[in-house]
Amino acid sequence: MTLSESIRPVFKDNLLKKIPLSIAIITKNEEENLRACLQSVAFARQIVVVDSGSTDATLQIAAEFGCEIYEEAWLGFGPQKQLAIDKCLEPWILVLDADERIPPETAEVIKTVITNPGTREAGFSFPRKNYFQGRWIKHAGWWPDRIIRLFRMKSGRMTKATVHEAVEVDGLVGALDVPIEHFTESRLGMILQKIDKYSTLGAKEAFKEGKRSSTGTAFLRAFFTFFQDYFLRGGVLDGMPGLTLAVTDSVNKFFKYAKLSELTRINNGGN
Repeated sequence: MTLSESIRPVFKDNLLKKIPLSIAIITKNEEENLRACLQSVAFARQIVVVDSGSTDATLQIAAEFGCEIYEEAWLGFGPQKQLAIDKCLEPWILVLDADERIPPETAEVIKTVITNPGTREAGFSFPRKNYFQGRWIKHAGWWPDRIIRLFRMKSGRMTKATVHEAVEVDGLVGALDVPIEHFTESRLGMILQKIDKYSTLGAKEAFKEGKRSSTGTAFLRAFFTFFQDYFLRGGVLDGMPGLTLAVTDSVNKFFKYAKLSELTRINNGGN
């Protein structure tokens, strides 16, 4: 581990406004997203950023906001986020992605529950409002997309999954009604890059779990994914963004299982 910079907020005029909360964020080249994310959690006493090799202005933005910045080699989403959690010092921890925001009404509820001595819960879940191409996506499983992100120190941890990671909590988990906002990647070129990355990670993880596939299976899974997202789950009601998401989800599914088929052939001595 190389510690690049550690800056704790010490502004005496607003220190009392901070609440006993640590924010855990992982980054790599997130200059387009990070500033708005950090602005939305300025009420937290500690913000931890674990970076895995940014070459843009990500680290400068994090330093500007007084974050504690660490540089770590990439370990996969679950393990990488756990590294950030392990560096948190406050009694409560909130895990965020750089493209997520805490709206003001959510910030007020977080402040209330973690400063209330009567709070019994070990963690809390939130509905997540996903925005794609400027539109709040309300169908195809994208809403309410409930996720656990807030928990007491030592009561929560990340799963070890390298992709599709989640927070696990020991103890009672409450369900809050205020959202986390997620501004997912909308540029098609970047989406294709993410599909390549995530499908590779998903295929490797599935292979380790003993799963196998074929090209035919990959096609059927992709077809069913599109039909389910667009028709059965109502993606058609989200207009063109809904169609784009259904297509990209099915493409991601195809390549995940096609790559799993490729791994199967290679490990069976095939070409």
